[in-house]
Amino acid sequence: MAPENTLAAFALALESGADGVELDVRLSGDGVPVVIHDSNLRRTGLVEGIVSEMTSNELSRTRVGHWFNRAHPQLARDEYEREVIPTLDQVFNFFKTQNRTSDPVIYVEMKADKTREEDMDLPASVVQLINKNEFQNRVLVVSFNLKALSQIKQLDPSIRTGALFEPKRSAAGILSRNRLLAAAAECGAAEILLHRLMATRRLVGLAAHQNLRPVVWTVDDPKWMSRAVRIGIRALITNDPAAMTAG
Repeated sequence: MAPENTLAAFALALESGADGVELDVRLSGDGVPVVIHDSNLRRTGLVEGIVSEMTSNELSRTRVGHWFNRAHPQLARDEYEREVIPTLDQVFNFFKTQNRTSDPVIYVEMKADKTREEDMDLPASVVQLINKNEFQNRVLVVSFNLKALSQIKQLDPSIRTGALFEPKRSAAGILSRNRLLAAAAECGAAEILLHRLMATRRLVGLAAHQNLRPVVWTVDDPKWMSRAVRIGIRALITNDPAAMTAG
């Protein structure tokens, strides 16, 4: 509905009735957490560049709205052309300015590659910013990298975390329900974030029974709202909060 991982997208999400947002964070070349999904700028920046090899200042000058206007002309806005890659600190400051009856939750997904040593510096940087902004009760840090989540809990046990899981294509990569839940609990996660194809009534029920609050991503069909209530899903992550809350 708006250029992903931008302040414009977060503003629109709140205007559309979302209870919070989900964003992606990586480290720039100078060690600053920046909000972008991909490891490079080709898709959303329409330029060549590797996030981990660029400074936060260089990234802050990269416009990431033009691609959206070109790809979605029916949703295009002139102001999207000015959207740039924000730092995580800038996003936290944005949320401080929002006057709402309840504070929106912020799911911060760490893009921490297990094979990249520098990515393991990301948890410490995220914890530092959460504490600096006193957002311990507003942020939930999530990742597919469970080792990185364990680091978050070691650095600050008060910060809530969530373990992300997606369907595996190879038989060797498939975890049983019990192993999946055990892995989430072992890293100290409070929530388990399941791809919608994994969110069976049985798995959601087992997670809740083990005090792992179940969250499902990414769902854009409003029928999921009633299903979530029926089987005990805590939250749904969607691309279109207005459509999901219209009923």
